[in-house]
Amino acid sequence: MIDISGKWALITGASRGIGRQIAYGLAQKGCNLVLHSRNLAHTEKLAQELKQKGIDVLQLEADLSDSDATQRLAEEAENKSGGINILYNNAAVMTPYLQAFTAPPEDYRKSFMVNVISPIIICDVIVPHMIKRGFGRVINVTSGIQDEPELMPYAISKAALDKYVKDLAKRLSGTGVIMSLLDPGWLRTDLGGPKAPNSVESVLPGALVPALLGNEAQSGNFFRAQDYKEE
Repeated sequence: MIDISGKWALITGASRGIGRQIAYGLAQKGCNLVLHSRNLAHTEKLAQELKQKGIDVLQLEADLSDSDATQRLAEEAENKSGGINILYNNAAVMTPYLQAFTAPPEDYRKSFMVNVISPIIICDVIVPHMIKRGFGRVINVTSGIQDEPELMPYAISKAALDKYVKDLAKRLSGTGVIMSLLDPGWLRTDLGGPKAPNSVESVLPGALVPALLGNEAQSGNFFRAQDYKEE
């Protein structure tokens, strides 16, 4: 596991849930943070708390359903930090649970824009800079959900994100940039709901593992945060 103190990480959807826990975990490792949310007010308290740990923290806002706003977010994160070393594409939307396995087209459009296209836009901006610097860790948060056709727009969008990572993996070989998939598990969050078996805190320390990989690791690996859960 590598030392990430002093490096910069961008976390999308950092204001709550999994993103918030990842921010805490990275801060404990001395990593500087760019916290994304839809509104700066949503990360203000978190930013002030994390600064007390002696790290630098920036806040950026963007609506990830807007491709232009997503592009600006990635560019600002790269420029204002001086270079993003670690990227967590964590933010996601889940459309309503259906009573049937059919969904309106708008549910698919919204899911794919936020859960697939926005992470790709951010990668397209930041990953080339990582390659030039010879170092980067990109973690795309996916889902282990299956056999739930009532959540098809969400599930299919995550499957598409998996495909993106798997197909890009070989092209990143030897660049110093490692792109991974992270399944946080079924957690009691706004998306997971109150009946989920795991607390949101249980995402640590597993969620940090793909950010701490040494250069001998390969891209395209799938990590389950719950495999590292501390009992």
